[in-house]
Amino acid sequence: MQTWRAPPGQCLLCLFRPLALPLSRSFTTTSALGRSKAKSKAQLQRKWDQSKNQELSSSKASSEAAPSGPPQKARPRNAKRRGSSNFKNLAPVVLTALSAVELGFTRHGREVPPRWDNFAKFVTRAATADDLSHANLEDAEAIKLRGRLERTYIDSGPADMSKKLRQEFKTYSLDVNFSSSLKEQRALAFLGHPTEWYPAARSLHRTIHLHVGPTNSGKTYHALKRLETAKTGFYAGPLRLLAQEIYARLNAKGIPCGLLTGDEVRIPEDKIPGILSNTVEMVPFGQDVDVGVIDEIQMIADPHRGWAWTRALLGCRARELHLCGEARVVPLIRDLIGFMGDKLEIHHYDRLNPLKAMSRSLKGNLKNLQKGDCVVAFSRVGIHALKQDIEKATGRRAAIVYGGLPAEIRQQQADLFNDPNNDYDFLVASDAIGMGLNLSCKRIIFESVVRRLPTGLSRLTISQVKQIGGRAGRYRPASAATDTDSKMNKETNIGFVTSLEDIDLPYIQKALATEPEAIVSAGILPPEHIVKRFAEHFPSSTPFSYILQRLNNIAQTDSNFFLPQIQDQLQVTEALNDLDLTVEERIVFLSAPSHMRDPLNATIFKEFARCVAENKSGDLLEMENLPLEVLDRPVSGDKSYLATLETLHRSLVLYLWLSFRCGGVFTNRALATHVKALTEIKMDRALTEFSANRQLRQATSLRRQMALRRQTELRENAFAAESEAVNINLEDIPESEEWDDSPEEEKESFTASSGT
Repeated sequence: MQTWRAPPGQCLLCLFRPLALPLSRSFTTTSALGRSKAKSKAQLQRKWDQSKNQELSSSKASSEAAPSGPPQKARPRNAKRRGSSNFKNLAPVVLTALSAVELGFTRHGREVPPRWDNFAKFVTRAATADDLSHANLEDAEAIKLRGRLERTYIDSGPADMSKKLRQEFKTYSLDVNFSSSLKEQRALAFLGHPTEWYPAARSLHRTIHLHVGPTNSGKTYHALKRLETAKTGFYAGPLRLLAQEIYARLNAKGIPCGLLTGDEVRIPEDKIPGILSNTVEMVPFGQDVDVGVIDEIQMIADPHRGWAWTRALLGCRARELHLCGEARVVPLIRDLIGFMGDKLEIHHYDRLNPLKAMSRSLKGNLKNLQKGDCVVAFSRVGIHALKQDIEKATGRRAAIVYGGLPAEIRQQQADLFNDPNNDYDFLVASDAIGMGLNLSCKRIIFESVVRRLPTGLSRLTISQVKQIGGRAGRYRPASAATDTDSKMNKETNIGFVTSLEDIDLPYIQKALATEPEAIVSAGILPPEHIVKRFAEHFPSSTPFSYILQRLNNIAQTDSNFFLPQIQDQLQVTEALNDLDLTVEERIVFLSAPSHMRDPLNATIFKEFARCVAENKSGDLLEMENLPLEVLDRPVSGDKSYLATLETLHRSLVLYLWLSFRCGGVFTNRALATHVKALTEIKMDRALTEFSANRQLRQATSLRRQMALRRQTELRENAFAAESEAVNINLEDIPESEEWDDSPEEEKESFTASSGT
């Protein structure tokens, strides 16, 4: 059985476009001025500081012509950038982990592997030397290694340093075998001019409109109003939640609109709509459109997904492109537009109402809530637990909104909260509300400013606090949001931000009063054809995880770009190393939404990949590891029951995603969609029945802050052996808080290949 997918480089929509589209003008590439000497980060920061001091108007849009753009100067992949600092304790942690790895080799009477001594010397110099220079080739490689070790230290502390060194040694050993073609490899890994990857977009005379301003300033509203008047176009947002909202809004206005996300396609059968609403990874590149809208453009600097915004900006064929986001992205966008030779117009907006941090928290007392308040939590379990606690404490009802809810339930909950003529006085939501949802919130109340990530506890950034807190201030959704109110009404309609506990309030106050740093670089990924050509330099038996790591290690970008973190992708490729997959098929699975930290999800992921490798049926009901039997069990608030439902839901999303790319194998799309809907209903009922212990919930923020402080101290003072250097002990955090149950919208899939 042959796999089915769109031709290379095409998205699903491209299959429906005309086979040939004329170009509007002859091909052009980066201008000569665009290749002059690059501006430094200090210059970009000064440009940002100057732009902040300009007099801006909320009602008038100022237009600026794009300059010819800064230069594109290649630099090593891990050159020092934005805030990178030296870690005084990195050397002892690395040397201790190095000794632990060597001890592991000899523990059972085995000999130390060949090349270990050279590798140990190389690592020691990278970790301890102060005289490394980019001019020296060996030193340049040591600087890159130090950067990777620092990244591991930041993300995971000393606990994962031994694992990282073992991976680096494996790569080091293989590097020696393939050093003869190093020159050709470096040539392919040179990513200095990514604007030239999209010649069709460069052949257009594009006009870029950059709408910048704080949350609740009407910037996205103006861009969408222009999209509504276009015959062809697209909206690209960061979340499926937003893509579905715009899809529903346009169709409700009688404007035909299709929906295109990684695992869902809604195209009317009678005709192809002229406008699409999609996630940013699914931006169509196969046809010219009149108007494009890319939302939350500041996410171009995201270390995991920023490449998707960069690719959409550089490659989309929209004659009129609207970018919406924060003002701190202006210097970078101006420079990128200069590279491409497009016209740039910048529109500045002021917030429609003031935003202030309160001087007092709620003191942990939910009875202090007021009608119209929104409490922000960071897990499904926490959201439902807070909903129950609020309803018990106040006697009034609370709506809930988070990305994992079915679209119909999500919209129903939002409408209940926005309607003042019912008893739904409160909203409990995930941080997805910071990404453009129209909700009439009077106050934003943070349950905590510390959240749990796969790499440990992490405090919200200044930008995240401002983005989420910016939703405060009761305002009317959609068109009413930009009506000019009287000065008195604007002054009295103040948005307030506070916290549930005292421990979090000082950080919120400081964050709202602080300007975030300017964005100075954008994420990029090498296109699929570069990855395939790079893989041709290695024997077919070479692990693809090594090829991916090798490409990432030697790649060079210019000063305005960076390569994303690939730890999760390395986990995927290592899991598939023993399967007989082609490079194209490996890239498909590399792009798929995966959750490899969950053992059962990882097993199911590999089972799906084996179906493709062995050309056998991917019938949904024949999957041995898919926990479909959980749907027959009675609904329960038990943690294991919820975890199994979550695993099933992720697996069904993966199945649907693969059905659009390997349709000849995964043929049960309709059945998978039906089972996914049943799973969501069961999940919602189970979470509704979940009963949290109120005593365990109280003072959660204090425990998280203490845990974060201990985690930081451990990472800064880790001198013990690797066997003793463990990550933070979180046993004192309640069991209901330990479960990694972040809303799915914050776990958007990494999509590496074009058109996915």
